[in-house]
Amino acid sequence: MSPRSLLVGFGGYLPDRIVTNAELAARVDTSDDWIRTRTGIHQRHIAGPDDTAVTMATQAAERALAYAGIGAADVDAVLVATSTPDQAFPSTATRVQAALGMERGFGFDLAAACSGFIYALSMGDSLIRSGQARCVLVIGSEVYSRIVDWEDRATCVLFGDGAGAVVIRAAEPSERPEAGILSTHLHSDGRTGDLLYVDGAVGRREMSGHLRMNGRDVFRHAVAHLSEAVDEALQANGLGYADIDWLVPHQANQRIIDGVGRKLGLPAERVVVTVDRHANTSAASIPLALNEAVRDGRILPGALVLLEALGGGLTWGSALVRL
Repeated sequence: MSPRSLLVGFGGYLPDRIVTNAELAARVDTSDDWIRTRTGIHQRHIAGPDDTAVTMATQAAERALAYAGIGAADVDAVLVATSTPDQAFPSTATRVQAALGMERGFGFDLAAACSGFIYALSMGDSLIRSGQARCVLVIGSEVYSRIVDWEDRATCVLFGDGAGAVVIRAAEPSERPEAGILSTHLHSDGRTGDLLYVDGAVGRREMSGHLRMNGRDVFRHAVAHLSEAVDEALQANGLGYADIDWLVPHQANQRIIDGVGRKLGLPAERVVVTVDRHANTSAASIPLALNEAVRDGRILPGALVLLEALGGGLTWGSALVRL
């Protein structure tokens, strides 16, 4: 029988600098009321000169390892979900591996935009189920402040920087049989890639670019696809909406989060929300929110937690986890 993957460590890192809506309103044609009404965002953390995808991921990873009570020497693989790596290569994951002092194992990056953490969690779970790894660091780390167009009010107000990490490991036969990652579900549709993209890359003549988004269409796809992903996860496990204890969604927009919560029949106090303080940190948003809710005591052992996200690609997915 394949081993189950348990979530045993949680960590996060947010840059020190906080940028409020009022500060943005002094730079672009917007207002605190406009941003709050349409997105629910009040502020965001912005990377300082020494913050990078690698340094933030490393900080989050160290905190997750400390929570799990294990050392970097026990880790077999490092998976980093990021769309904003420090370099084209080496991967962010191998840089983190070095920063943690790991002398064994392997690491690689995944690029699935805001769905990246769900994708990376699924890959980590697969590595454990296949027996290729027994302990995996799964990290989301993003510095979107370096790819947004700070003159485009439609996008620059939406994003922030940060990193979140979890440690997953193979369960021992004697550990709770109901706990672990129950299932993950991944999807993409490349035909909708031009709805949310970056208009430059290392492999093209224009070496850098800015994030571009058709917000109305992305919102429409998010509502439909996230609802489908939620149903898919529950049906795969023979569960219903009433079985869910907590929803930890991608933190893109308060209205999308509210819509999914209503579909599940979950009261607002059982939906983890950080978008108001973190804005959209892309692949880092779910692990940052999960870390916060576990550490402040809201999500307790035994809770059934639903994770879901949609991002550029378009990519989307869900995961159902029993802590």
